[in-house]
Amino acid sequence: MNYLSTRGGVAPVGFSEAVMMGLGIDGGLLLPETAPQVGPDALCDWSRLSFQDLALELMDPFVADAIPRADLRALIRRSYGTFSHGEVTPLVKVGNQRILELFHGPTAAFKDVALQFLGNVFEYLLTRDGGRLNILGATSGDTGSAAIAGVRGKARIRIFILHPAGRVSPIQERQMTTVPDANVHNIAIRGTFDDGQRIVKALFNDLDFKRQYNLGAVNSINWARILAQIVYYFYAWGRMSRGDPGFRIGFSVPTGNFGDVFAGYMAKRMGLPIDRLLIATNRNDILARFVADGRYAAGEVHPTLSPAMDIQIASNFERYLYFLVGEDPAAVRALLSEMDRTGCMRVTKEQLATLAGDFEAAAVDDARTLDRIRETYEQDGYILDPHTAVGVQAARHRADMICLATAHPAKFNDAVRRAIGIQAPPPPCLRGLLEKETRCTRLDATEEAVRGYLRDTLRGIEDQP
Repeated sequence: MNYLSTRGGVAPVGFSEAVMMGLGIDGGLLLPETAPQVGPDALCDWSRLSFQDLALELMDPFVADAIPRADLRALIRRSYGTFSHGEVTPLVKVGNQRILELFHGPTAAFKDVALQFLGNVFEYLLTRDGGRLNILGATSGDTGSAAIAGVRGKARIRIFILHPAGRVSPIQERQMTTVPDANVHNIAIRGTFDDGQRIVKALFNDLDFKRQYNLGAVNSINWARILAQIVYYFYAWGRMSRGDPGFRIGFSVPTGNFGDVFAGYMAKRMGLPIDRLLIATNRNDILARFVADGRYAAGEVHPTLSPAMDIQIASNFERYLYFLVGEDPAAVRALLSEMDRTGCMRVTKEQLATLAGDFEAAAVDDARTLDRIRETYEQDGYILDPHTAVGVQAARHRADMICLATAHPAKFNDAVRRAIGIQAPPPPCLRGLLEKETRCTRLDATEEAVRGYLRDTLRGIEDQP
């Protein structure tokens, strides 16, 4: 399986190089040349597999000969052995809806599903090839802590995570800043998540700097993140369908950066009988507006009760754009250039019709988010985190939709308390965090400030283990 860039400037590369490259050297995002097709017989067979065995069958064609199948099986077992639930991502019934719980990993967020796997893949490839990696990423909350948990203490890896100061929950901040391992570096920038994402992309696009300091990506721009997330769409479908290849289901996906819902889109391209993919956003509704009128225009980032979705520029959107324009890199480049010049881009009427066939979208404000948390608790005794509440509210009680639960409610207890008057009991991984010592560097939200910090920190230690 080879990988290419959405912007057409990368010669086809294998899985190992795609993972280590992260962002394409042309600034684009990497995608497999083809999507392996899953037929009715395989769907039926896969529906009976455990999460780990399903992950092996699904990932193997994408990985191909880059990692021997036996080694891939061991990596998958190690990655999901850290989860507190035997099913890894259990499907539960709440009222008349099904909720896919993705928060049973070591940081109680859906990002663990991908980042536990990616951390082990990084370590495997670096050990095999004798390389070193300095991971640079920006987070709106959960990615940072999950990425840190995935690579903390691992040989040959250092990680630098930017988060917007004061714009993540106290629990999210402590999950990142209380990790004592020497290979972990936290940076609080005086700005927004979009500022952090812009800085990270700028540094990756400086190819000399990227090569000199062995920069790698852990954000959802890394294809391996998407690959791992595809698995739970197939897993949830299998638990609902009982192997009937004609069974169709929809998914409501709280998303800001488009990675989680793009994984569902890839599952559909592979042959999973998904009826609808519902993009659920908060007040920062750029994706919902785009689905409605085909106009992608960034606005002001508004703080909300669901901060992981407080995003205007969705980094994974470019992957979908590539398919929307007929897999034409020149068309992708033209639209992105229009976005740079004018602050917005528009698609054609024909492309808007395709978009409407691929996605629905709904925006949910904070008031309705709190109402949904309260009503679900009062009716069913189940506590939603605010991001999951956005997805459940957007689905409007549709029994034909599986709602993705992206975080444990105890990570956002301020919102939970406002809605129902009590806090959600924390899982073991969150207990005692607020009492631990923290380590964090505060910087201006500029490329120069972050570049200087990386250079100063890494100077003289490149040859250390």
